Amino acid sequence: MTVHDRLGFALSGADADSAEDYETGLAALQRFAGDPIGAVERALAASPGFVMAHVLKGWLYGLATEPDATRVAQRCFEAARVLPMTAREAGHVAALGALVQGQWHQAGLLLEDLSIDMPRDALALQAGHQIDFFTGNARMLRDRIARALPAWDATMPGYHAMLSAHAFGLEETGDYARAEASGRHAVELEPRDGWGQHAVAHVMEMQSRQADGIAWMRANPENWTAESFFQVHNWWHLALFHFDLGEIDAVLALYDGPIHGGESAVALNMVDASAILWRLHLRGVEVGERWTRLADLWAPFAGAANYAFNDVHAMMAFAAAGRSDLAANLLEAQRAAIESGGDNAAFTRDVGHPASLAIKAFADGDHRTAIGLLKPIRAIAHRFGGSHAQRDVLDLTLVEAALRAGERPLACALAAERHALRPQSPFSDLLLRRAQALPAADT
Repeated sequence: MTVHDRLGFALSGADADSAEDYETGLAALQRFAGDPIGAVERALAASPGFVMAHVLKGWLYGLATEPDATRVAQRCFEAARVLPMTAREAGHVAALGALVQGQWHQAGLLLEDLSIDMPRDALALQAGHQIDFFTGNARMLRDRIARALPAWDATMPGYHAMLSAHAFGLEETGDYARAEASGRHAVELEPRDGWGQHAVAHVMEMQSRQADGIAWMRANPENWTAESFFQVHNWWHLALFHFDLGEIDAVLALYDGPIHGGESAVALNMVDASAILWRLHLRGVEVGERWTRLADLWAPFAGAANYAFNDVHAMMAFAAAGRSDLAANLLEAQRAAIESGGDNAAFTRDVGHPASLAIKAFADGDHRTAIGLLKPIRAIAHRFGGSHAQRDVLDLTLVEAALRAGERPLACALAAERHALRPQSPFSDLLLRRAQALPAADT
């Protein structure tokens, strides 16, 4: 007898027990908390021919943006593709196959087709949403979920994840009020929903609501940290609020504690570590040996050039730590990546490589070169993924480069632009004052 999941979809090759483990893994992914890998491994141990268990494992590893993890996802694809499967499952396998071949956009399109035909396919929506994030597709972050929402209601398992995903898409497209409401609703339904917690934090970051953001994150941290594989990023969001207020001791305490106290070598966590240290670097804060230790952890990625967004954050560590050898390796790997197949070639060519060169130039004190590299890519930076909050580091680097180069007109223009966007931000005020204090050029 064919086993079905809780939303009515057939699960080829599963029995009742392995299906339950699969559901446990999917629920953990939707919360960003728990042990989805452990659950799916139990499912596969019991039912080696379970197509969707292979697929779920493939998505978990394939979306990790690490070369070794991608190889695991490739093996999941190879295992699944030869098994008997339904048309829906075949759609998932095809999309996973595209991803492991580096075809991020194609994978997203294939999952889009699945979600149009079967809007209750929670895994297709979840994986597609993550791909939209990694490709910087703000519209689809919102609309992929919006299309499916009429097919969902609060009685269905995972409904909270639909709300939190929609909340993030609404935030990235500037619909802050609706984003906050949807994110809060998601967390009310499932207090451990780390993505919903994160979506609301994004809203408050974009609106420069530092006090609200700190209160939101510190109110019930046990909810979004318990067994969470996403907690580092949420702690990073808390650090951003303190950074904007100039509370540097609090930022460093968060870095040395939950953000990087454990010195995680997971790329997604190291991105957050680099991103907060680089902001401190731009502000002239001395961080001691932190850069050296972080650069050592990034070192295995120097020759990979697997995902351009990661490369830029690795370069922050290499450049700030004075590791010119690792920086040179990364730049060479990027040049090779540009000539290779897959979507990362474009991610790297359009944004990742010039941004990495700019980061290195800034660290070397060549601020005018950094300006020349960053100005052309500001408007297209979304092409290499990340959120508005994450890509903001490029804007901050540009304005700081203009300030240090003594380029008063540019610095004033950029600072005024930022102040208009974030008028409640103390850091915006600081940048504007510094820009206006620069000596005017002789005319």
